[in-house]
Amino acid sequence: MRVRVGCDLLYESPYPTPMMILVRPRDWHGHRLLEEHRTVSPEIHVHEYSDSFGNHVWRLVAPVGQLQLRYDAVAEVPPTPDPKLPGLPKTLVEDLPDEVMMYTLPSRHCQSDLFINDAWRMFGDITTGWEQVQAVCDWLHTNITYGRGSNSSTSGYEAYQERRGVCRDFAHLGVSFCRALNIPARYVCSYLPDINVEPDPTPMDFHAWFQVYLDGDWRTFDARHNRERTGRVMIAYGRDAVDVALSTSYGSAQLVGIKVWADEVDESFALNQSQLVSHPAGE
Repeated sequence: MRVRVGCDLLYESPYPTPMMILVRPRDWHGHRLLEEHRTVSPEIHVHEYSDSFGNHVWRLVAPVGQLQLRYDAVAEVPPTPDPKLPGLPKTLVEDLPDEVMMYTLPSRHCQSDLFINDAWRMFGDITTGWEQVQAVCDWLHTNITYGRGSNSSTSGYEAYQERRGVCRDFAHLGVSFCRALNIPARYVCSYLPDINVEPDPTPMDFHAWFQVYLDGDWRTFDARHNRERTGRVMIAYGRDAVDVALSTSYGSAQLVGIKVWADEVDESFALNQSQLVSHPAGE
């Protein structure tokens, strides 16, 4: 199955402002990029590097006035929903690989140490890894109201106390509970098309979910939707939303316009290269 993903971002800056942008999908076995293009107006130099998590980060200096950045890509994704693996065991802490240990620790927005008592009281009697994480998702989906009100400084614990949040908060809460239960968990942002689900009438945005390390691999969970979804295209992962922010501005650049798309397309679809500057897949 093929999906077209991308975004159109508009920033305004009162003076030249260094920025980092994170919208290009990273390498992941759940998708394969077939074609991608980027345009920046006005034309400025964009430097790409891989951060410590392997995410593709663009560095640039936004000029005075407006900066428009458009990214468009086609990815091949599995035609089946997220794998569901009941009975999957937890990995003992002493057997965890060194590189996943950071995902057992509290972070800025995932203060898992504050969740320990509640996590073990609510889910500690569930011994199987998959079922324990799914129980966390079931509880969050039922007890946390989806709604606006949080912002980029809202932590998972604050959303827990408010019992309200957006997908970002649901992901932070899932990560926090799992780390409190000694299950490595990391925050993920992605493009997510509406495939085999009722279309959401609200404008599309980037989507946040989380992964947990069970039985030797990273597994997908989504407490916001709490159902298997098809067509995820991963942009980045990290300890929490701070590591995978859409943009980081070292000054007063303001995001004044945003459009995000993620749609299934047929195999004959091709991006309109006459209107875009090529940024070949894998570069």
